Amino acid sequence: MSLSNNDLLMEIDQHNQEEDSFLALIEYARSVLWPEEEDSNNDESDSQGPGWSWIASRILRTCTAYSSGVTFAILLSDLAQAWNEQRRAGGPKKRPEIVNQLRKNHRRTKLPNTVTIDSIYEKNFLSLNSVLEAVIVNVFLLQGTNIYMLTLGDFWSSNTIDLYLHRRYYDLVDPQNGILKKGREVFLTGCYLRTAREGCGSPRLLPTEYLVILLDEGQDHDAILLDFYSDSFSSISLDAFNNDVSYSFNARIESIGLVEIQGEYGSVQKREITLVDNDGVKLKFVLWGEQVLLANLFSVGSLLALDRPYISLETSVELCLEYGSATQLYLVPFIQHEEQVCVALTQNRYQGSRLLSAADPTQGSLVSQITLPCDSQGSIDFSNYPFQSFITDLRDKMTGFSLYGVVVDIFREKNTAGVVFSLKIEDATGVISAKLHFTDSWSLGRLGLGHVVYMSHLTCCKKKKNCLEVLWSEKDVGASFVNLSCLPALLNSSCLHKSSCLSDLTSRASYMHICRVWLDQIDSCYVNTRLTHALCGNFVNERQTGDFECSFCHCNCNTELMRTFHLRITLADESGKVLAWCTGQTATELLQISPNEFYELPEEEQVMYPTSLENERFLVALVNCKRREYGSGENPGENHAISWEITRALKCE
Repeated sequence: MSLSNNDLLMEIDQHNQEEDSFLALIEYARSVLWPEEEDSNNDESDSQGPGWSWIASRILRTCTAYSSGVTFAILLSDLAQAWNEQRRAGGPKKRPEIVNQLRKNHRRTKLPNTVTIDSIYEKNFLSLNSVLEAVIVNVFLLQGTNIYMLTLGDFWSSNTIDLYLHRRYYDLVDPQNGILKKGREVFLTGCYLRTAREGCGSPRLLPTEYLVILLDEGQDHDAILLDFYSDSFSSISLDAFNNDVSYSFNARIESIGLVEIQGEYGSVQKREITLVDNDGVKLKFVLWGEQVLLANLFSVGSLLALDRPYISLETSVELCLEYGSATQLYLVPFIQHEEQVCVALTQNRYQGSRLLSAADPTQGSLVSQITLPCDSQGSIDFSNYPFQSFITDLRDKMTGFSLYGVVVDIFREKNTAGVVFSLKIEDATGVISAKLHFTDSWSLGRLGLGHVVYMSHLTCCKKKKNCLEVLWSEKDVGASFVNLSCLPALLNSSCLHKSSCLSDLTSRASYMHICRVWLDQIDSCYVNTRLTHALCGNFVNERQTGDFECSFCHCNCNTELMRTFHLRITLADESGKVLAWCTGQTATELLQISPNEFYELPEEEQVMYPTSLENERFLVALVNCKRREYGSGENPGENHAISWEITRALKCE
């Protein structure tokens, strides 16, 4: 039986105690796609539902992609497809038996760029920087040739795929003593896919140099091999190396640097991996050009064994290792420990008992525990935490979590290295400060006080004086920042909001109100055009030198200017009136003319123009830009007495 949109909204509301449509949508999607009975009756860890952050991020990604609006059907379909691609939750799996045997002891975390063999078959595509975490199912020679092939499987796929082995590894497939044999795990990247010909054959992977062989310290043969690679960094002699003395090392990966651009024309890529040997001596392992793909196979804390690396001078006195033509790499992956984390009482209050019951059926709505991965420094990864993270529950050394709330203060930090903004965010449980680190400049578009935001891939740490601080970095994999108040799909997507009356604005239960209004008291409205900083959408100030400085970014923006509206106007509905302000695309939608066109009008026409808009009806999003008293923030001085900002507007036909 199909439900009407109103019925769906009513059902969603039952999942949400604070009447926030976005939070209700997340819980509704979980209840439909990952019902409690399926969670509790299935023993496969892969088939358990995703974490709260994954669902929220995926919904917002779809809403961003469909700027003209989304429906429940679009969102649910996208969530189901994305989850099946990531976890391969659909249908019974028929993996090779050797893969099933190894899977029982598989405890490491997936590398960021890992793809499954099943997804390669489905998409008939493989990007060059994708990672395959594979198990060798078979080694064989192509009939009538001397070409070695590896049949690969993985822990998440029912399919296998054949790889043409690169000739630099032929010495390792010797039937008697070779290490590349059935049951050996390997990581590989830099693969090209040879797609199947029409009507015959199957996809195969072309040879790649970038293959790392996994070792298990618990296996005698592997432990002996690691012991053999026992040279220390301090024993390196460049003269001896130049006289054909070879070295073999094993060392922990301490850090993995970012890709740097080198060369006179910026054409050469470089990436540095810092290694620490058993004596505590550090040395850089440098990758050049296409070799930087190898870093996709590494993780901090893993043990890397290097057989016959190339040794060079990075400076006149400092040695470094490089990936040479004879180099072989072996890896003992870092295994993340797991830690039991108590589910805070906040989850009972704000999210109901369904997920708690799924986590531990005996607990009901009482406090329970969740097992989460923990690294060697004691940081706990909350990226797959099944619940929404609230500010009051944040603790030191939490990573990978997300926050959803309202901006109560934001400003650029001065006298700091890099581009750093300080943001205070409030949710139903409290307020916390977050540091936003940008690689170059502010890149999140317009953001103001009262705007509702979602931030993912956050880290929490203790500052001096024992205060907690949240960190967000634009360059981190998985990091996202979405301003829901300015989301283009917001007003076109009934599943993202429900309508309010202007008389409801005094309610603090909602961060944002969606109202059907008409424009009122047009003769007293204020319309002006201003120059703004195109990157952040904020007004600029002209210095005595004639240069323009952004009031928000505090940087020179002469080359990044655009004209926009500054509008103050009265909105009305059957329940009351409210004075609000807006700028940017929202003001353009309300005035139904571009800022440049308005600016070109004669002054008397500019004065008369708003009168033609009286009683025009709109759907608008309103936020309280004076919700809390935390600093001066970004709110323009001309609007200091106005409590409401219109962040989106849509003309009603």
